[in-house]
Amino acid sequence: MAKFSFYAKRVGLLLVIITLITAMGGCIFGNSSQTMEIRTWYDLDGIRNNLSADYILMNDLDSTTAGYDELASAAANDGKGWHPIGGPGSSGDGPPFTGTFNGQGYKISDVFISLPGIGYVGLFSIVGEGGRVESIGVVDADVTSTAYIGILVGVNRGTVSYSYSTGSLTGEYYSGGLVGQNDGTVSYAYSTCDVTSDSGAGGLVGANTGTVSNTYSTGNVTSDSGAGGLIANNSGTVSNSYSTGSVSANQYVGGLVGYSEEGTVSSSFWDTESSGQSTSGGGTGKATTDMKSIATFSGAGWNIIAVADVGTRNTAYIWNIVTAVTYPFFSLQS
Repeated sequence: MAKFSFYAKRVGLLLVIITLITAMGGCIFGNSSQTMEIRTWYDLDGIRNNLSADYILMNDLDSTTAGYDELASAAANDGKGWHPIGGPGSSGDGPPFTGTFNGQGYKISDVFISLPGIGYVGLFSIVGEGGRVESIGVVDADVTSTAYIGILVGVNRGTVSYSYSTGSLTGEYYSGGLVGQNDGTVSYAYSTCDVTSDSGAGGLVGANTGTVSNTYSTGNVTSDSGAGGLIANNSGTVSNSYSTGSVSANQYVGGLVGYSEEGTVSSSFWDTESSGQSTSGGGTGKATTDMKSIATFSGAGWNIIAVADVGTRNTAYIWNIVTAVTYPFFSLQS
């Protein structure tokens, strides 16, 4: 499964830096004097006990990792699965996560969440102002809830970057493959999740009032009202992004954006053939052939270069593409 390898390739250097800074009594980022290591589901669950600290994931977490059965499986918590970290989704009126979570390019797999009647749901419930979630893949997730739900974050008021999600998500409104509602920044991110919602379904983000840039989504999106291949409802800023998944709804439906409320969309595209949609609340529709042509994106000012094949990467550019073969992909995505 594809992932971002930016941090994984630099683990050795990063650990040296951590060791040196720790020895000097400092910290590498955020507002904590110590960066705490996450190795098991128990460690991940412990984040809720200190929501303003800084954390670093040291390995993949999956169904074989200690604590999975008790905390993140379909049998955990009386069939409810994982309890989101920070905010209403986890504790009723709890505070948001305002620390830093650095996944180092590792994956968190097989997360199960079933919380009907509860909103603000994801691996993280709410990422507050100043909070950061970065370089993490949440894969093969199965999430069901009510509103403001995403595989990674329910509501983002901070920063989500270099991250991605795969799996399936089912909600009632404002449901996004990666983030349910974005009031902050989402960048260098993608989702392949299939999203189904009664209203407000987006392949990447359900509702956006913040900034979304350098992103894409490929999952199928289905809703009764309000559906977009990338974003369902946009009243923020979207740039250098695209979507390719099938999109369907009875009203307020668009290939890239379902509907826009004074939002702006620039240098962004959707595949009119694979989406089944010829219109959008923003962006430019292109045929599949054009979506696999570098001219479409370089002409829009993207930082992109053509490479010979998917195994050949030019990391001097944000985006790579194999002309006539692939859609754009991140050069740091493996």
